[in-house]
Amino acid sequence: MGKMEEKREAKRLSILNAAREEFLSTGYEAANMDRIASLADVTKQTVYRYFPSKIELFEATIKFLGQSSNADFTRQLEHPDTQQALIGFAEGFIRWHIEEEPLRVFKLLVAESVNSPEIIETFFAAAPDETNAALSRFFKERLSVPDPDEGMLLFTSMLSAYRDDALFGRGKPDDQQIARLAESATRVLFTDLKKS
Repeated sequence: MGKMEEKREAKRLSILNAAREEFLSTGYEAANMDRIASLADVTKQTVYRYFPSKIELFEATIKFLGQSSNADFTRQLEHPDTQQALIGFAEGFIRWHIEEEPLRVFKLLVAESVNSPEIIETFFAAAPDETNAALSRFFKERLSVPDPDEGMLLFTSMLSAYRDDALFGRGKPDDQQIARLAESATRVLFTDLKKS
């Protein structure tokens, strides 16, 4: 990468970092392109040169959030022991979904979806669905479930049990609670699969 490209990339990252802060602190509707430019230490025209509209900047910000997060829990599915693979995945899934940034994104989407429904569509188009793809592959290959959607929904719904408390500021689970929920959800899943 040449000097010019490095400078362009540095500006782009600066704008995305500023947009992340602005969107997550003030919301989509109230987000202000002047403030984003100021936070990024660039002109408003520069912001629009990189991202021609607010919704395009939001989409790029969602992609940026996904790339810079530590949502690497799908790697746990590579563990050779099937049950341990799912428990490891489950613990990582729970931990990531109660981290501050994912909670802030979830709150933004819920709060603003009525007035700005386009952000929901943009979010799902921009957010890579690698978790569902990896889990679906695991269910098919390691659990021999030809149509895994229902089992995946059951499993991830159980793993989201602590998110509401975290969203409403009622506290987050400790390591033991996370481990217990991960093991219980995996046990319920295996029991359900044996019945099928």
